[in-house]
Amino acid sequence: MPLRTSWSEDNCPIARAADVLGDPWSLLVLREVFMGNNRFDGMKKELRVADNVLSERLRRLVGAGLLIAEPYSAGKRPRNEYLLTAAGTDALPVLHALTVWAQKHTGSPSGKSLRIICTTCGTESASGAWCQTCGAELTAATTAWDHPKSSENLIELAKAGTSHSPATDA
Repeated sequence: MPLRTSWSEDNCPIARAADVLGDPWSLLVLREVFMGNNRFDGMKKELRVADNVLSERLRRLVGAGLLIAEPYSAGKRPRNEYLLTAAGTDALPVLHALTVWAQKHTGSPSGKSLRIICTTCGTESASGAWCQTCGAELTAATTAWDHPKSSENLIELAKAGTSHSPATDA
């Protein structure tokens, strides 16, 4: 029995988007892939999620066309690396909007928060869509994240988990 009603055929675009992106685990999986953590074991470790939950969310995100699964060899068992498609990359403004909202309306227990950085001019943005300093659109190609959990200084999203093959972005 499904956990909820499917909204995939709803006339409302918010309902259809919620059908794909409305699950918290799906949003967190997308965050991980944008940060370059695109393999099952890495995501499982970072998210502290059960295998079956992560497997199901990856399957749904691949099925919805936000991720592609690219096989790679590691030992005897074939494994997949998950890369963003054009549709997955287009979800970045949703993640940015959630970030901006959370920074305004929720407190961070550590006092640290994800900072959205425009790589065009190098300044922090308080908007999820456009840089207030230079006016650049904040896309995966023009955005870096300063994430409190990251050991790197800045995570350049353009280099993280995107698929560069036009055939996979169709």
